[in-house]
Amino acid sequence: MKKIGIISGKGELPGLLAMEAKRIGYYVVMIALDPIAGPMDGCADEVKRINVGRLGEIIKTLKTSGVQEAIMAGKVSKSLIYQSKITPDMRAVKLLFTLKDRKDDTILQAITDEIESEGIRMMKTTDFAGDILMPAGLLTKRETIPAEDKDIAFGLGIAKEIGRVDIGQTVVVKGRAVMAVEAIEGTDEAIRRGGRLAGDGAVIVKVSKPQQDMRYDVPVVGLDTLRAMIEVRASVLAVEAGRALIIQRQEMISMANEAGLSIMGV
Repeated sequence: MKKIGIISGKGELPGLLAMEAKRIGYYVVMIALDPIAGPMDGCADEVKRINVGRLGEIIKTLKTSGVQEAIMAGKVSKSLIYQSKITPDMRAVKLLFTLKDRKDDTILQAITDEIESEGIRMMKTTDFAGDILMPAGLLTKRETIPAEDKDIAFGLGIAKEIGRVDIGQTVVVKGRAVMAVEAIEGTDEAIRRGGRLAGDGAVIVKVSKPQQDMRYDVPVVGLDTLRAMIEVRASVLAVEAGRALIIQRQEMISMANEAGLSIMGV
């Protein structure tokens, strides 16, 4: 049986990918990153918890487990670096000192290259996410109004541009003005910050980066995204179809319908 390693950050995505990998015949070794990964019992054949900064130990564990293919899934906030919640080993320290900057893509590409240098092929997240790719079109009962359609079109251009320079993947828009752009705080906090400034009716746009490497940092929306929107009375979530993931889709649609929000793939 082929083995796959899943390097697991925060959220539901790692567990979903693990179950899909098992369904198609893989033996799944889950590396749950402390302190951010939630409980992973039951979704993988083996679960090993390792501090997020111990890159050498992560690679050694994958190799000794016989893993030749791996996926990175789930959010690993860069803010951990600045909150002293990472205990880096020498391999991680050496890698950090070689980086030209600390943009998300720079860090994740360096980690990917380091893992692949040991003969472990990093696979695309989307290879195991067919059922949770964002579809095109309106998913909810509430249709958007013309002013929101203009905000979506405006926000798409801005979101792609901040993605191009690797700042974030999400913008909050109202009246064709930017209320917030996602940075190190993540999507949900950007929604809260922009939504408070916008008042009722903010439009949230989330896209992949133009240079998106589907092996890491694929944009994801889920129930937490929607809860943040409801909290600030936002009205629309527009997500790039085919290049982003929507988890807990039916629950999201039900919650959005109940709250009178629109979710659409664009």
